[in-house]
Amino acid sequence: MDLNENQLIKRCIDGDIDAFEKLIDKYKQTAYNIALGIVKNPDDAMDISQEALIKVYRYIKNFNQKSSFSTWLYRIVMNTCLDYMKKNEKNKVIPINEEIINKQDDYIENNPEKILDKKIETQQIRDAIDKLSPIQKTAIILRDIQGFSYEEIANITDSSLGTVKSRIKRGRENLKEILTQSMKEEYLY
Repeated sequence: MDLNENQLIKRCIDGDIDAFEKLIDKYKQTAYNIALGIVKNPDDAMDISQEALIKVYRYIKNFNQKSSFSTWLYRIVMNTCLDYMKKNEKNKVIPINEEIINKQDDYIENNPEKILDKKIETQQIRDAIDKLSPIQKTAIILRDIQGFSYEEIANITDSSLGTVKSRIKRGRENLKEILTQSMKEEYLY
């Protein structure tokens, strides 16, 4: 029996754990990927995503269904990540998700020189993203790495659409400046 999302939510509100597991099954990997993209550490990302899913279960009665369930869940993941980052100042950097980078490498032929060039380029991008402000890093990760729409990012981060667009635009501009400067410094040596 295949239940739709609204039916599963209603059953979750009534305390049905099996319905909750079915409901979050399609979202838990993305929740983990978002957390990993923000905190950098797989173990911490797993803890954060699990904590966020527990919060979803605990507060599902408060879900008002004005936004999509996924947007509500990802906002909880983002807020849990931000809380974690506030508590652990050492985890300020946001790397690119390894899994996404590896998918991009699929198009490269089995040429060691091309593979090395791609790895160096990937590391340069990671380093550049690490230098962005946390707000810009989050916007860039959600848009350019995770592929969320501007509207979804606005809902997830509880920001206006204009603010999201501005953060992404400035983040990309800063990223370009950082990469350009990095390339100039590389050629000096």
